[in-house]
Amino acid sequence: MDSAILLDKVSHRYGDQVIFKKLSLEIEAEKITAILGKSGSGKSTLLQIINGLIRPYEGTVSLLGKPIDYDNIHQIRLTIGYAVQSVGLFPHLTIYENITLPGVLAGWNKEQKAKRTQELMELVNLSVEHKNKYPYQLSGGEQQRVGLCRAILLNPPFMLLDESFSSLDPETKQDIHAEVIKLQSTEPRCIVMVTHDPEEAIKLGDTQLKFENGKLFPLQQ
Repeated sequence: MDSAILLDKVSHRYGDQVIFKKLSLEIEAEKITAILGKSGSGKSTLLQIINGLIRPYEGTVSLLGKPIDYDNIHQIRLTIGYAVQSVGLFPHLTIYENITLPGVLAGWNKEQKAKRTQELMELVNLSVEHKNKYPYQLSGGEQQRVGLCRAILLNPPFMLLDESFSSLDPETKQDIHAEVIKLQSTEPRCIVMVTHDPEEAIKLGDTQLKFENGKLFPLQQ
C-alpha cells in the first residue's frame, strides 16, 4: 500500500481521560478512508492530530513519509484541505473571498485565484453568479459546496472531512456525495472522512473503519 498518512503508536488524552492509546494506522494515497464512530469516540480528535491542530501526547504522525514538523505547521496545513460540519464560512466575506482565502495565505496572485475559483465552482455545480453573494444568501448545500471549493483551492494532496454533511437533508446530502465522488475522480487525493452514518461511510469510502473504545476496526458490512 502506498501510504500517504502514517500514524505510529499515537496516544492522546485530555487530562486523565485517554482518547486513544498507541494507535497505529496507514492511510492510502488517492483513496477515501471513512472512519465511523459515535459522538465523543475520538474520531474528530484524530483528524485534528493529522492536521497538526493538536499535538499527540506521544507517537509520530507522518505525511508523505515525513514526520510532521510542528515548527513549520502553517506551511504543512496548506497541504491539507479541511471541511467541517458547520462549514466554517466567514459571514462578512463574499463567497469568492471565502473560497480564495487559502490562496491569499499562499501568496497567490489575482489571476491564479480567479482561474482556480471558476474551475472549482463549475466542477461542483455551483453557479459563478454566487461569487459576490454572502454565505447567508446560499442554501445549506450551496454552502457545503463553497466549503469544498475552499478546502481544495490549493489542490492539496490531503483533505479531511469532519462530519461535513451530517446537517444536510437527505436529498442534498446525496447531491453532495455525488460531488465528492466527482471531485475524487477528477483530482484524486487522500481523503479521510469521519462520520456517524454507516451508509455514508460505505458509499464514499474505499476503506471503512470503525472507531470504538479508542481502537480502529474494519467496518463489518
